[in-house]
Amino acid sequence: MKPVRRRIRRHFGLTAKQVAIRSRRPWYFQWSVTLILVLGGYLIAYWQYAAGGLSLGEKLKKSVFDNQGLQTKLIQIERQFQIEQAALNNLEKELNLVHDENIHIKEDLLFYKNMQRTQKLPSR
Repeated sequence: MKPVRRRIRRHFGLTAKQVAIRSRRPWYFQWSVTLILVLGGYLIAYWQYAAGGLSLGEKLKKSVFDNQGLQTKLIQIERQFQIEQAALNNLEKELNLVHDENIHIKEDLLFYKNMQRTQKLPSR
């Protein structure tokens, strides 16, 4: 009975050897999985690139064309702003002239009113 007990302790006891079990795959299986994953990534990247519709050169041309259109609009708006500024300056000058003319007319009116008063006083 002792020899059986020793064998059991040797395999399952505290002094038993620790064994690590590893499952190994063959090298051709690992390489084939790696190749499939790389090809899958390449196909996904190509699909994303092709799904965009436009190549980078076409996108660049479209962006340049849009940029030129926006620059044209900017120039038109700047010209319109300059025209509005010139019109505003002209209106300001005319307003000052009309204001000065109005002051001159009021002074003339006061002068004539004073003349009329002075003419009425002696006739009383």
